[in-house]
Amino acid sequence: MALVGTQMALESSVTQDDGVSHKAKGRSSVRLRLEARERCLSPFAAQSSQSAGRAISEPPSDVRTEYQRDRDRILHCKAFRRLKHKTQVFIAPLGDHYVTRLTHTLEVSQIARTIARALNLNEDLAEAIGLGHDLGHTPFGHIGEDELDKLMPDGFRHSQQSLNIVERVERDGRGLNLTHEVRQGILRHSKPRGDFIAALDDDLTLEAQIVRISDAVAYLNHDLADAFRAGIISTTDLPASVADTLGTRHSQLIDTIVCDIIDHSWDATGMSIGSTMDDDGAYDSGTNAGAVDRNGTGASMNGSLPKHTESITSPNLNRPTITMGEEVHGAFVDLREFMFNTVYLPIDDTQEGYAARRIVRFLHGYFSELSHKIPPEYAQRSRSPEEAVVDYVSGMTDNYAIRLAEKLSPGIAKVFSERLL
Repeated sequence: MALVGTQMALESSVTQDDGVSHKAKGRSSVRLRLEARERCLSPFAAQSSQSAGRAISEPPSDVRTEYQRDRDRILHCKAFRRLKHKTQVFIAPLGDHYVTRLTHTLEVSQIARTIARALNLNEDLAEAIGLGHDLGHTPFGHIGEDELDKLMPDGFRHSQQSLNIVERVERDGRGLNLTHEVRQGILRHSKPRGDFIAALDDDLTLEAQIVRISDAVAYLNHDLADAFRAGIISTTDLPASVADTLGTRHSQLIDTIVCDIIDHSWDATGMSIGSTMDDDGAYDSGTNAGAVDRNGTGASMNGSLPKHTESITSPNLNRPTITMGEEVHGAFVDLREFMFNTVYLPIDDTQEGYAARRIVRFLHGYFSELSHKIPPEYAQRSRSPEEAVVDYVSGMTDNYAIRLAEKLSPGIAKVFSERLL
């Protein structure tokens, strides 16, 4: 069998030579083995060995694929750690069981991995995008984002700020140097209000499309559970289409939606276009290989993005998309609109919502006038004083923003007095 044979050949070639240990040579074969496994994925899957590359060339890892390296860099960065104290929906919650931006991120990653695995797509790429998609979120969730958007002449979007963080803020301004596919997935994960599924971009990798939908699946379900916990709504308030089609329990809702996505995105496995599996489980798409545009041409890991060539993110009429069936899709849209009307928008119209806006507005104004008070590392990482203010304020956690604003302007965060202890 080809894959097993390749692995045995790699292992049998590991011998003592030129002072290099047997174990070290064995280790150097790990990435090749992992990349060989990727070739057993769907012909529509992104393959790390065919990535469009990084902005700065780097030697490959012995034991990880390129997408696995991206995942690990995101997990270990400071911005990821700060997500644990950033609002998801309920502002600076005191309860231990309310969702935070970090637990949301973990749920997105888990849902995305489940769907990617079921569709035989690249689970590592989906996981990396899922873990990095909200790194640029402001304190106080979308309330903080909306306030910064009003204050900035060119606007503010957390998806763009997430990209800024991985490209130029982290690692003392050097950025994480992630692959093109992960950066693209992070930048393009945001969704407008309404039926965003009908307008999915066909130049995204299927793994990025999965994360985009998984983000909404995760937040609608855990925000609904938090709203139940807070007593804002009850199961009897749910639209009939939601309760009848998706269910009312957390696990039931997620399972129904995820299974429906898998069922109606099955073409992404490549199995329905006449692809067959060889004895090793690898796909052979036969005469469809050219139509599938499996990995594009000209892509390399030398750090330069391919120009004037098709890649795994090029629009392709023959490539499937990640979608839902009509009934579940309709109930999903109904649930999203219900959450906007009964949870998301009303939370903005509360004492905490008003205070959160005042704090963000104050901190932005304060550091815009007194830019020398911004920690010096932000001036080194940012391209302008205005950008340094945004990088600093948007990167704050809820608790840090509350404490700092109260210190600089006593009384401004009075509504959050219990958080100041």
